[in-house]
Amino acid sequence: MAKEEQENNETAENEESSSEGGKSNKMLMIIIIVVLLLVIILGAIAAVLLLSDDEEESAPTQTTQKQIPQKAQPTQQHAYSQSGFEQTRKLSEIGVLYPLDTFTVNLKSDNGRRYLKVTMDLELSSQDLTAELDNKTAVIRDRIIRILTSKTLEEVSSRKGKDKLTQQIKDALNAMLDNGQILGVYFTEFVIQ
Repeated sequence: MAKEEQENNETAENEESSSEGGKSNKMLMIIIIVVLLLVIILGAIAAVLLLSDDEEESAPTQTTQKQIPQKAQPTQQHAYSQSGFEQTRKLSEIGVLYPLDTFTVNLKSDNGRRYLKVTMDLELSSQDLTAELDNKTAVIRDRIIRILTSKTLEEVSSRKGKDKLTQQIKDALNAMLDNGQILGVYFTEFVIQ
């Protein structure tokens, strides 16, 4: 009889411990689900904030007017953003375009596995500048390649980064020109792999 009572007590204890184990397993599952949901929500919020920052920073905050003299239309004006990176002009106001060959370069990274393929056109201040650019093609390509290879994926992925890249290319090329200037750099192909 004592044996039976002892077995009954052990059985009751096993049932209680298994029901407590079941409760703790359920509680553990609930905690894991809540943590996963919080991680997903925080990730979505971070993605929205990061994407909206690029758009807000690229929007011009203040514009100034700068007059560029032209014989055909002396009152024609161009609007530039405060940072000078983004030109906002009508298509009919775009000057002479000078196409460049495609550039395929490695982006600066730790593992060296990111490539950038870029084709661009340069907007010239006058048709006379075309001859000078033809003579300096090798130097132009070298300067652009050096600029592109110094960039990371993060620097060229955002609109702000592309605007900075455009300005940097324009400044580097204008520093070496004698008979005019580059007014704009336009990407006609921009692929990152």
